This record gives sequence, structure tokens and C-alpha cells, in this order.
Amino acid sequence: MEICFATNNDNKIKEVKQLLGEQFQLLSLKEIGCTEELAEDQSTLEGNARQKAQYVFENYHVNCFADDTGLEVFALNNEPGVYSARYAGSHRSNKDNINLLLDNLKASPNRGAQFRTVISAFINNKEYTFEGKVEGVITNEQSGNDGFGYDPIFKPNGFDKTFAEMSMAQKNMISHRGRAVAKFVEFLKTNFLNAD
Repeated sequence: MEICFATNNDNKIKEVKQLLGEQFQLLSLKEIGCTEELAEDQSTLEGNARQKAQYVFENYHVNCFADDTGLEVFALNNEPGVYSARYAGSHRSNKDNINLLLDNLKASPNRGAQFRTVISAFINNKEYTFEGKVEGVITNEQSGNDGFGYDPIFKPNGFDKTFAEMSMAQKNMISHRGRAVAKFVEFLKTNFLNAD
């Protein structure tokens, strides 16, 4: 089964490819000829995921899915949330985002947070939605070189490593995106692979 992942983030594509397995052929936007920047101007993760997936489905006539992920820090009223990628400005610098977040949390004893991923999939003209989340804490300083985004400062509950200190396989087993994609893959296998 071919399905397009509506993202230009190579790190996300690598992560999801590992989770989907051999039964699915994951197509990138480039492979379906979509070169435009997909809009993400909704006020929720759900809205952004739907906006991207629906646009690709309607304009390129291919089954597809999109995700949006936010880091929700409890002491900051769930900021940066939907603005996680551009928290420190539209130039989207991971380093600046992390520094701003650590700065904003300086005075707070509550360092609890959660990563939340929402997937919107458009398959045969129907929309399906899946969510995954993982709770943890924001560390005081960055640690680890793997992963991307806020991974160097997010330590999931029950672990003594940040996401950036874990291998991709380790992270995929417990991450928000891993959990959302697992629900999505289970749904695809149940509803579309056994249909023939």
C-alpha cells in the first residue's frame, strides 16, 4: 500500500519509515511532485495536521497523512504547544527554541511537560485521526546528540535519558509520534491490508 507522509522533515520521515515496516511504501512530498510549502496556520495541532493532509489529498489525489506535534509545558500554560517549531521566531531554530524555553522555565519548580502528536489521515476520501502522547520533565540543561527539536531537554517519565540520548529505535518505542503512528499502522493493517 502506498501512502504519502505530508512533511518535508527528513527526521520525521526516517522515524516513521522504521515504524511502518515493509508492508507500506511511504512516499515523500517530493515523490508525488508536491514542492509548495504546506500551510500550518491553525490554532490547534489537530487543525494543522488536517490542513496539511487534506490539501495533499485534494490536490494530488493520493492517500496521505500529516502530523503536528507540540511540546506542552505545564508551568507555561501548555506553551509552546502548536507554536513549538517557531517558538523563538519564524526562522525555526531548534537552538533558539530550546534556549527560550529554558529561560522561561528558570524560575519554575514545576518542570512537567508532555509531547503530543496528532495524525490526520485522508484515505479514500475519509479522514481518520490518531493521537499519541508521552509525559516527562524538562531538564535544566541539554543532553545528547540524537533526535531533533526539543529532544535534548525532554526526559520521559521512567527514564534517566533525554530523547536525544536514546537510539531512534528506543525513542520510537515510547515517543508521542511512535504511539500515534503505532495506532495508525494498526488501523491500516486491520482495515486495508486484509481487504484483498
